[in-house]
Amino acid sequence: MAGSAGLALCGNELVVRGGSRLLATSTSSSDDDSLFIYDCSAAEKEAQEHKGEDGQPVDKGSDTVLASTFSTSGSYFALTDDSKRLILFRTKPWQCLSVRTVVRRCTALTFTASEEKVLVADKSGDVYSFSVLEPHGSGKLELGHLSMLLDVAVSPDDRYVLTADRDEKIRVSWAAAPHNIESFCLGHTEFVSRIFVVPDHPELLLSSSGDRTLRLWQYRSGRELHCCHLPSLQEPSEPWSNKRFAASRITYWRQEDCVALLCDGLPVVCLFQLDVPRRQLVYQQQLTFQHRVWDAAFEEARGLWVLQDCREAPLVLCRPVGGQWQSLPESAVSKRVCAHLRENWAMLEGEDPPWPALQGHVQPWARADAGSRARNAAGSCSVGEGAGPVVGVVCVSASASGQQSCCEPGPGWFP
Repeated sequence: MAGSAGLALCGNELVVRGGSRLLATSTSSSDDDSLFIYDCSAAEKEAQEHKGEDGQPVDKGSDTVLASTFSTSGSYFALTDDSKRLILFRTKPWQCLSVRTVVRRCTALTFTASEEKVLVADKSGDVYSFSVLEPHGSGKLELGHLSMLLDVAVSPDDRYVLTADRDEKIRVSWAAAPHNIESFCLGHTEFVSRIFVVPDHPELLLSSSGDRTLRLWQYRSGRELHCCHLPSLQEPSEPWSNKRFAASRITYWRQEDCVALLCDGLPVVCLFQLDVPRRQLVYQQQLTFQHRVWDAAFEEARGLWVLQDCREAPLVLCRPVGGQWQSLPESAVSKRVCAHLRENWAMLEGEDPPWPALQGHVQPWARADAGSRARNAAGSCSVGEGAGPVVGVVCVSASASGQQSCCEPGPGWFP
């Protein structure tokens, strides 16, 4: 998720980001209540005199985190900010390993499955790779598009790099020789906002777009297997039914082959079942919240964590109960994590909507009025030696085949 409050989970590690800061803590039920806080603005002095890969001075930004992600094992975490920096962390324990400059502001990033590299996509359409094993090494240009990249992913075997751009295309390139293109996944009629390779079914790809669809692909052949039009899932009486949005998160729960889809700033999360034998997505349920949803992510052991614009209850945990998904009462873990977020609420409140570069395509979710704002306010791989400066702070006050199908569009979220 780019340029807004965000949530990331891997194992028991939970990260919430907002503005220039990230907060990392554990969802473990143990007594470990430590909290790691990192502020990108504190790293500015180390990187501001450096030049980018093009030899030009790095212009100063606001230090806002633009994108972030865990490695597959959760051993590493990386983020990019609008001061054109890539910051790499080790997570066990949390430690900043390096601060490196990038050529242009980045829109998305991902680790390779081997966790040897971080791939960074930028607004000019290029993808650079940065070594994890050599955390101070320079970036290498891997591939380029003619338009802005909005997301990047890798196949679980590291054979393919998948890129999504603003011109409706998904490209599948060979990782070993990115100038060789395996396929294009074509069918979206507007920018492709998110792509996600399904971990347990590595031949399958999910994608979302400004055309208001969620699609399933057999990406090596470029074949579309299923297309679901999101407007058909909503009632015309919903207050956001005349708005237009892009999906900002696709997340997946291995236990149930469950896919959760979040659209920009809407107070809903849509849940789908991935029917692998029939190669299709089956709509299950819509979770509705009283506040706009910033982000959502699955924790395999617990269920779906939802980050929302509500200081009193910033995180909500949801699970299926009796066949229906519902929010659960606060547990000791959720109370502890929510307490951390309330103490650092200023970093989350008032975030700009994502997709600033697509304002001509996407209408942002209307901000809450001043009254509601006031009410809310009341209420396993090793790394080489030579780690970079540690600017984080640890506070001990907190521890097979199928036919293509397409759901028919209807009234709903989108005009």
